[in-house]
Amino acid sequence: MKDKFYQYIQDLQDTITSKLEAVDGKAKFREDLWERAEGGGGRTRVIENGNVFEKGGVNISAVHGPLPKAMQAYFNVGDVDFFACGLSLVIHPKNPFVPTAHANWRYFEMYDKEGNLVNSWFGGGQDLTPYYLFEEDAIHFHQTCKTACDKHNPEFYTKFKKQCDEYFWNAHRNEGRGIGGLFFDHCKATENFSMENWYDFVTEVGNSFLEAYVPIVERRKDIEYTDENRTWQEIRRGRYVEFNLVHDKGTLFGLKTNGRMESILMSLPPHVQWVYDHHPEEGSEEERLIKVLAKPVNWM
Repeated sequence: MKDKFYQYIQDLQDTITSKLEAVDGKAKFREDLWERAEGGGGRTRVIENGNVFEKGGVNISAVHGPLPKAMQAYFNVGDVDFFACGLSLVIHPKNPFVPTAHANWRYFEMYDKEGNLVNSWFGGGQDLTPYYLFEEDAIHFHQTCKTACDKHNPEFYTKFKKQCDEYFWNAHRNEGRGIGGLFFDHCKATENFSMENWYDFVTEVGNSFLEAYVPIVERRKDIEYTDENRTWQEIRRGRYVEFNLVHDKGTLFGLKTNGRMESILMSLPPHVQWVYDHHPEEGSEEERLIKVLAKPVNWM
């Protein structure tokens, strides 16, 4: 399974980066190959200063070795070995009317010291963070997610949408990071759903990402914007940074397992503002977004 899924994310990285380069029309992804001293490594691809994308990363990694002490405590296990591979992406467009997108699909295995597999699971998801709210974009993104889920289990969309709303919640701000999507973790084999079934589901979601995101980018990338729109985008990006550095488990895992720092922090946008006690103008489109982020919305 680990070889099969690692091959899948390598191919998916190629597909996504090729399409995003075509959409941008100017910038190309820079590729860095890196190795982890304890075992494994990855292939980081970053795009910057394009016509459409100000900064974005589409990274894959496969790391293995003894599970670090900090992660043993996190998983509540003893001295075990692990393997983890995944694709993680964050795309920050230049135009404030184009939303930021995030996605991640990953697979994890744990072994005893004799090399026997003792646990394995899938995780991942995809979500959208707009700076200006277009309801048709939110509906399109969620409909694409629901269509992918419904092919495997009619209960998945509702369940994983709820988990996404709960996970991407800036508790210290009491607001959502964005308008959600899907989030799932510790997806393990059961009597009714095998690891092969989970593989089929996770890859279905992975294959749906471009369909969910690119039409939105195409619709919004040429809208004219003002300096005020840009300032609002940078203030809201600050909330995105806060979530990734305060709450995000993926960032924590990378830091605790001696991952590559540049790859872990590629999720951070290049231009951000923190304005003291900022509140948008009453009745504005900016305030409308804030009101929507105050409580999860059923976009379906």
